[in-house]
Amino acid sequence: MIDEKLEDVLDEVLRRNPGELEFHQAVREVLESLGPVVAKHPELLEHKIVQRLCEPERQLVFRVPWQADDGEIHINRGFRIEFNSALGPYKGGLRFHPSVNTGIVKFLGFEQVFKNALTGMPIGGGKGGSDFDPKGRSDSEIMRFCQSFMTELYRHIGEYTDVPAGDIGVGGREIGYLFGQYKRITNRYESGIITGKGVEWGGALVRNEATGYGTVFFLREMLAARGHSLDGRTATVSGSGNVALFAIEKLQSFGAHVIACSDSSGYVVDDDGIDLDELKQVKLVERGRVGDYADRRPKAHLVERGNVWELPTELALPCATQNELSGRDAATLIDQGCVAVAEGANMPCTPDAVRAFAEAGVAFGPGKAANAGGVATSALEMQQNASRDSWSFSHTEQRLDEIMTNIHRLCAETAEGFGAPGDLVRGANIAGFQRVALAMDALGVI
Repeated sequence: MIDEKLEDVLDEVLRRNPGELEFHQAVREVLESLGPVVAKHPELLEHKIVQRLCEPERQLVFRVPWQADDGEIHINRGFRIEFNSALGPYKGGLRFHPSVNTGIVKFLGFEQVFKNALTGMPIGGGKGGSDFDPKGRSDSEIMRFCQSFMTELYRHIGEYTDVPAGDIGVGGREIGYLFGQYKRITNRYESGIITGKGVEWGGALVRNEATGYGTVFFLREMLAARGHSLDGRTATVSGSGNVALFAIEKLQSFGAHVIACSDSSGYVVDDDGIDLDELKQVKLVERGRVGDYADRRPKAHLVERGNVWELPTELALPCATQNELSGRDAATLIDQGCVAVAEGANMPCTPDAVRAFAEAGVAFGPGKAANAGGVATSALEMQQNASRDSWSFSHTEQRLDEIMTNIHRLCAETAEGFGAPGDLVRGANIAGFQRVALAMDALGVI
């Protein structure tokens, strides 16, 4: 329930952002946690901190024309939501996917504000992307699209202004094309203007692995708080992109038995446990489907258009996309003995699912905390770019581990301090909000 002092804030968000359902959901989820905070600090309402935090500082929408290999001209739409810069320059990824629209980007940017605050790094929150679909496109087509996209975006970004990164549909290839166009337009080699770069030209080790690794580090801390470990646990991971792949890698390194993963075609079950090397070959090298993996493994099978959450598992890591795990899925997981859920994607569990996990006593790590490893390592990449330095894989991974451990501790302590022990959703929302709110209040009405 939302505190009556915050009901007007939500009503205003709904009125001013019609039809943006994911954004409405993200705002509601945060506001439901803030009643005790505004009761303790009424000046935050008097100064309209909550209202200002729900309104992006800047919203950019632009045309992206590009030419396909067959000569046909296509026109996509580009977005960048620069949501909040109270703690530092806007920071957040670019998503290339047909589902991208203003509401999706706004929800992602809003979540990013809190996620970035939890890292303790000096970064604000933003998000962007396009409704361009890179699937089935040639490298040349993707290059031309990225060049057109950056031709508009370049005027709005910079290491002290806004630093984009990758997200769904935007990996090392796309980051390279985007940065190359920025360099060409500006005649400046400003490697700090974008993260997720290749290691050979300014990128950071562990960046590709960071979100997946970080989610598992957070999951490890959740279990440890209950006196348990990952060793010997069965685990199911949705998705098979970077986040899912490297979550599987880190789960296996801690002794967990990962039995399934998925993509838009369905899910694959491997009774012997996922063969990570084979899966990486299929997904990263061949850009294939999980069905291709199943064809190569004797005890694996593909369930076409199936729901991966129907499988019995102790650990569930939704790493695909928003609202992929419903209340019904949560009930199935709970009935079959699931003990912990860590969100590797942004808001992958519906509100009904989150409530079901809480009522059943399942340990739950919300995305704004559990998947903060990606942006944390992006900030570490920014540090290395600023100092013209590069760190070893082990050093960067250790820093990531420390950051995720600190995020879990902060969320747990905040939840305890506000009378909700073990509620990491409330702990993450309040801790992130407090950091941003204090900075906003200090900076005055801007």
